[in-house]
Amino acid sequence: MSKKTYVLVGTGGRAGFFYTALAKDFREQSELLAFCDTNQTRMNYANQILTEQCGYHEVPTYKDHQFDEMIEAHKPDYVIVTSIDRTHHRYIIRAMELGCDVITEKPMTVDEEKCQEILDAVEKTGRNVRVTFNYRYAPHHTKARELIMNGTIGDVHSVHFEWLLNTQHGADYFRRWHRDKRNSGGLLVHKSTHHFDLVNFWIGSQPETVFAFGDLLFYGKENAEKRGERHDYPRATGHANAKEDPFALHLDQSEGLKAMYFDAEHEDGYQRDQNVFGDGISIEDTMGVLVKYKNRAVLTYSLNAYMPWEGYRIAFNGSKGRIEMNIVEQSYVNAGGDRAIEGALQGHNITVYPMFDAPYRVEVEEGEGGHGGGDPVLLNDLFGEPVEDPFHRAANHVDGARSILTGIAANRAIRTGLPVQINDLVKFYN
Repeated sequence: MSKKTYVLVGTGGRAGFFYTALAKDFREQSELLAFCDTNQTRMNYANQILTEQCGYHEVPTYKDHQFDEMIEAHKPDYVIVTSIDRTHHRYIIRAMELGCDVITEKPMTVDEEKCQEILDAVEKTGRNVRVTFNYRYAPHHTKARELIMNGTIGDVHSVHFEWLLNTQHGADYFRRWHRDKRNSGGLLVHKSTHHFDLVNFWIGSQPETVFAFGDLLFYGKENAEKRGERHDYPRATGHANAKEDPFALHLDQSEGLKAMYFDAEHEDGYQRDQNVFGDGISIEDTMGVLVKYKNRAVLTYSLNAYMPWEGYRIAFNGSKGRIEMNIVEQSYVNAGGDRAIEGALQGHNITVYPMFDAPYRVEVEEGEGGHGGGDPVLLNDLFGEPVEDPFHRAANHVDGARSILTGIAANRAIRTGLPVQINDLVKFYN
C-alpha cells in the first residue's frame, strides 16, 4: 500500500505532536514531505527534532508566502494546519482549492465569517477536513458517551460543566499570542472548543441558543494593581523583577522553549514569555455560558483560568438519573516538557445515580499518554490503521464548526448582552 503524504504549516508548540508521530510511530504508513512557517528558525528546529530525536531526514522548508509553491512541488495528500488560530482558515481553504484534504488543530477558526468561508470551501471543492478533538478519544470521555448512548440515565435534559485551569496552564494563555482575542477568539473559542465539542458528542445534539457573561478579573495590569501587586517587567526571561514571580515563564530554563521561541525572536519579534499582569490582554479569564440545544437539553458551563488545581466536574441529568464525572489533570506549559503529560490524568471517577437504585462507580481502564490517554488513540485514527468506531469520534468540519460556534456566540453575547441564535451566524449545507 502506498504511503499517505503530508505537509505541515505552523511549526510551533502543537506541531511536534503531529510531525514526531509521522516520523516515528507511523513512518511505515506515512511520509512527511515539508514544513511551512513564517519563521525559518522555528522550522530549522523542527528539522533538528526530526533528525536527532526521530531518526528521520530533514524536510524542505517554505515560508508562509510560499505555501502554494510547496503544494505544487510536493502534491501532498494532506495538509496539517497547526498555525496561529486566526490563520487556520487561510491554509485550510487554500489547501482544499489546491486539491488536498486537511487535518487541522482546534479551533477550526476564530469567528463566524472565517467559519462560513471554510464551510463554503468544503461545499465547493468536495475535499475533507478533519478537526483533531483528542479529548473525544480519552477513555473516560468515550465511556460517558457509551453510558448516554446506552440510555443509562434516559434522555439527557441538562449538563453542568465546570472547567478549571490552574495558575500554570491557565496563566500560559495570557503569556502568548492567545492573549489577543483577534488571534485566538479568546478562551471560549480556543480552549472551550474542546468542551463544547464534548457536549455535542456526548448528548448527540447541537447548540441552538447561547448566552454568556465573561470578564478579565484576575490577570492584567489593572487587576494586579487593585490587589496591591507589582509585576514590573515586560517579559520574564532575563529580567530581575521576574525571578521570584510564580507566574513568570523563563524561556532559557527550557531547551525546547528556548530553541523554538527565544532563539527565533530575531525574525518576528514574538515573545512567548510576556507578563500575565501586563497591558494588552483582551481575552477573559472568568466565563459563564448558558446553551440551549436542539434536543431541548440545557448546558450551564463555567471556565476559570487561575484556579489552584487543574481539571473539571461534569454532571448529566436525565429522565432516569444522573451521571457525575470528576477529573483531575496534570498541569503543564505547552511545549515546555514531555508531551505525554499534557492533560494526563491524575485522578478520575464516574458515578451513576439511577433514579430508584443505589449509585455505583463506573470503572474505566486508564489510557496512557496526553489528554487523558486520548492522544495516542487519535494519532492512530489519523495516521495508522483505524478500527471500527461505534462512538463516531472522528470529527469533520461540521463538528469543528458547531464546537466553535458556541464560543463565537458566547463572545457576541458578552459584547451585546443579548442571547445569540446559532443559525444567525452561519449557513450549513445539507
